[in-house]
Amino acid sequence: MRVRRVVTTRAGGASRPPYDTFNLGDHVGDDDGDVYANRKRLAAELGLAEDKLAWMEQVHGRTATTVDGSETGAAEATDALVTATPGVALVVLVADCVPILLADAEAGVVAAVHAGRVGTRVGVVPAAVAAMREAGAEPQRIEALLGPAICGDCYEVPAAMAADVEKHVPGTACKTRKGTPGLDLRAGLWQQLAGLGVGKIGVDPRCTNEDKTLFSYRRDGTTGRLAGITWIEA
Repeated sequence: MRVRRVVTTRAGGASRPPYDTFNLGDHVGDDDGDVYANRKRLAAELGLAEDKLAWMEQVHGRTATTVDGSETGAAEATDALVTATPGVALVVLVADCVPILLADAEAGVVAAVHAGRVGTRVGVVPAAVAAMREAGAEPQRIEALLGPAICGDCYEVPAAMAADVEKHVPGTACKTRKGTPGLDLRAGLWQQLAGLGVGKIGVDPRCTNEDKTLFSYRRDGTTGRLAGITWIEA
């Protein structure tokens, strides 16, 4: 089965500043009509019907929800979506958190995961991999993409916070460019995925805080959300 993965940028949408222009988040204060236009364009660009895009009400937790395309509205209070249904595209929204796209092409199972500091700490990635296994995936066949996110050079946090996350997910604590305590979530998540037996792990090195073609909450405060999307071609 062919797996597709897409990561969006700020370009090509209808939203006005400070959400300019391809904001896909409907929870950030943007005009509902502009967000709808952007989501409609996203579906068209992907070659999918609008109702085949599965969204989440992301809450920085560890809940993984399995969907089949029959659902209406966003999955409530969840930070990982899993499907084994071809043609259903799973969407994760971020603006510094790590979007993780997982796929076992042989089993025909994909997942989209929202992994911010809190979700990473409480185990959203192991929960997503467990849900994929329940759907028929095998970790050694899973390919993972860690998408654009704030990098360790930029993600400054209090020392106690860095130590706390490091205790739960080793490899996350780092020093920022300024030499202050920081977090490199993708580094820790890479180690966590490897520890779970995931067979292939790729990293998109772009930093949302540094790359102005991407949305960043840390840099801009009020801003839009980019998307990571994955699906199995029908």
